[in-house]
Amino acid sequence: MTDSGMNPGTPDRRSAGRYLWWLAASQRHRVAVGALLGSLWMVGLTLPPYVLSRAIDDGLRADRTGALVGWAAALLGVGVLNAWLAIMRHRTMTRVRMDAAFRTVRVVALQTARLGAALPRRMTAGEIVTIGMGDVQTISQTLTITGPGVGAVLSYIVVAALLLSVSWLLAVVVLLGVPLLAVVLGPLLERLQGRESAYREHQGALTARFVDLAGGLRVLNGLGGKEVFAERYRQGSRALQAEGYRVGSVTSWIQALGLGLPTLFLAAVTWLAARMAAQGTISVGELVAVYGYVAVLVVPVAFFIEGGYDLSRGLVAARRVIRLLDLEPDLAGSGAAVDAPGPPSALRDPESGVEIAPGKLTALAGARPSETAAVVDRLGRFAESAATWGGVRLGDVDLTHVRERIMVADNEADLFSGTLREVVAGRADPAALDGSGADARPGEPDRGAGPGESDRGAGLGESDRGAGPRVSGSGAVGRALRAAAAQDIVLGLPKGLDSHIDAQGRNLSGGQRQRVRLARALLADPEVLLAVEPTSAVDAHTEAAMADGLRAFRAGRTTVVTGSSPLLLDRADTVYYLEDGRVAAVGGHRELLRESTGYRALVARGAGGPTAPAGSPAPDGDSRTAPDRGSSDTRSQEAAR
Repeated sequence: MTDSGMNPGTPDRRSAGRYLWWLAASQRHRVAVGALLGSLWMVGLTLPPYVLSRAIDDGLRADRTGALVGWAAALLGVGVLNAWLAIMRHRTMTRVRMDAAFRTVRVVALQTARLGAALPRRMTAGEIVTIGMGDVQTISQTLTITGPGVGAVLSYIVVAALLLSVSWLLAVVVLLGVPLLAVVLGPLLERLQGRESAYREHQGALTARFVDLAGGLRVLNGLGGKEVFAERYRQGSRALQAEGYRVGSVTSWIQALGLGLPTLFLAAVTWLAARMAAQGTISVGELVAVYGYVAVLVVPVAFFIEGGYDLSRGLVAARRVIRLLDLEPDLAGSGAAVDAPGPPSALRDPESGVEIAPGKLTALAGARPSETAAVVDRLGRFAESAATWGGVRLGDVDLTHVRERIMVADNEADLFSGTLREVVAGRADPAALDGSGADARPGEPDRGAGPGESDRGAGLGESDRGAGPRVSGSGAVGRALRAAAAQDIVLGLPKGLDSHIDAQGRNLSGGQRQRVRLARALLADPEVLLAVEPTSAVDAHTEAAMADGLRAFRAGRTTVVTGSSPLLLDRADTVYYLEDGRVAAVGGHRELLRESTGYRALVARGAGGPTAPAGSPAPDGDSRTAPDRGSSDTRSQEAAR
C-alpha cells in the first residue's frame, strides 16, 4: 500500500456497497490498470481459437506450408503475450487487494483508537478479532471483480461478436445462455449472504467467549469453573459448526453449478456446432474456432460466478466494518468546547464530595474499591458527571486537552510487547532517553508470583489513559523505575532495559507488572495523575518503597491514588474515606484513624489484620490481591493516545 498507510482517507459509510466502491476509488489508477490488463488478457484468450482455425483452413486444408508455419508462429506469439498479461494482471490485482486490506485495517485501527473506552461496551473482543482477521481479507478479495470481472464482460461481448461472424444461431445461444446462468445462481448468492451473516455473528460471539476464557483461565481454575465454561464453549462451537455446514451447503451448490453449468453450456454449443459442420453450414476450421471460443467463454463465466460469490461475502464483511465505523466515542464533547483552566486547578466531584487540591497527593479509600474507581472515572472524564476542573465543568472542556493533562493509570493497564525500555517509555522515543538505570539502587528482590498472585494484571486490561509523556534529562526511564521500586526487575532480566517483555507482561510476575505500569505512568509526567490501586499486588516492603517513590517523584504535582493500605494512605497529604460512594470523613491518615471507626476498620483489613479477607498478603509472596473492584464492564478503557 502506498501513502494510505499513513492516511487511509475518509471511508464512505452510507452502505456496504459504497464502502467497497470507496476502496476501489481510493486507488483509481491501480484499479484502472488492473481492469485494462484483465480485459486484454481475457480478450487475448479468444485469439488462439481464431488463429488455430486459420491455420487449419489456410494451412492444413489448403496444403500451404508457409501459411501453416506463419499461423503457428502467430499462435506462439499470442500465447507468450497472454502469459505476460496474466502475470502482470495477477501482480496488479494483488496490489489492489493488499491496498484494500491495509486501508481497511488502518481505518479500523484509527476508529478503535478514537472510540477508546467506548469500544468494549459497544462491541465484543470477538467481533473486533473477526473483523481484523476475517472480514478484512474477505473485503480485499471482493476487489478482484474490478480486474478480471471487467475483463470477463468484455471477453463475453467479443466472443459473441466472433460467433456472430460464424453463425447467428450460435451467437444467440451464447448471448442467452450466460444470462440464464446468472438467473439460476442469483437466488443462491442471495441466500448465501443471509447464511454468511449469521455465521459471522456466531463466529464473533464464540471468539469473544474464547478470549474471555483464555484471559480468565487462572481465575476459573481457582473457582473450579473451568469445566463449566469449557462446556459452554463446546456448545457454542457445535452451534457454529452447524451454522458453518449451512454456509457450506449453499457454497457447495454455487461451486458445483459454477463448474457444471459452464461445462454443460460448452457441450451444448459444441454439439450444435458439430451438427452445423456435418451439414456443411460451417467449415472444420470454424468448428474448431467455435469450440475454442466457447471453451474460452468458460473462463469469464467462472469469473462471473466467482465474482458474485466474492461480492456477496464482501458485502457481509463490509457491513460489519461499517457498523464499527458508525460507533461514536463517549463524552466526545460539544462543538463549542470551552478552554481548559490554567494550572494549577482543583478537580471536584459533586457526586461523591471529593475535591482534589492541586499540587498535593490525595488518597481515596473505601470499603468498595469500585466506588473509589468510579470517582476516578468521573474525575478523568471517563463517565458522565458534573465534575468540575478549576470551576469549569469537565464535560465542557475539549476532550483532547483533558487527555493531554489528566491521566488515569489503571491497575489493569495493557502492557504491550517490546523491550522493557520501550514498554516504560510509552509514547516517548526510547532512543532519546538515557534509561540505562546503571545507577539504580537494588531494592527488595521481587520473589515471583506466590499463591496469592493477583490475576488482574494478566488480563485484557486497560492502557494508561490520557496524558502523553513529557520527559527530559538523562536517566528518565531509570528514575521512573526507581520511583516505582522496579530497579530490581531491570537487574533480574538478562539484558536489563533491552530485555524483551511479552504482551501483557506475561513473562513478569503480577507485582512486577504493577511496578512497570506505575513507572510508565510516572514517566508520562501528566499534570494530574489518577492512579487506581497502584500497589495492590506487591508485598509490604515493596509497597512502602513504591509509596515513598511515588510521593517524591510527584512532589508538587497533583496526584490521586486509591487503595486501603496504610502504607500508601500514610504518605497522602489528604485522605478521603468513602461510604456508599460519598465522603464520610476527610483528613490525614493518622487523624482519621483516631476519629473514624469505619476508616480504622478498613485500614485494619488493608493491613492484613485479623479481619482481613481471604486474598490478603501471602506470607511468602510478593503479591496481595486487592478487593474486587466490580465488573470490568463498568470500567472505562482508553487506548494509549
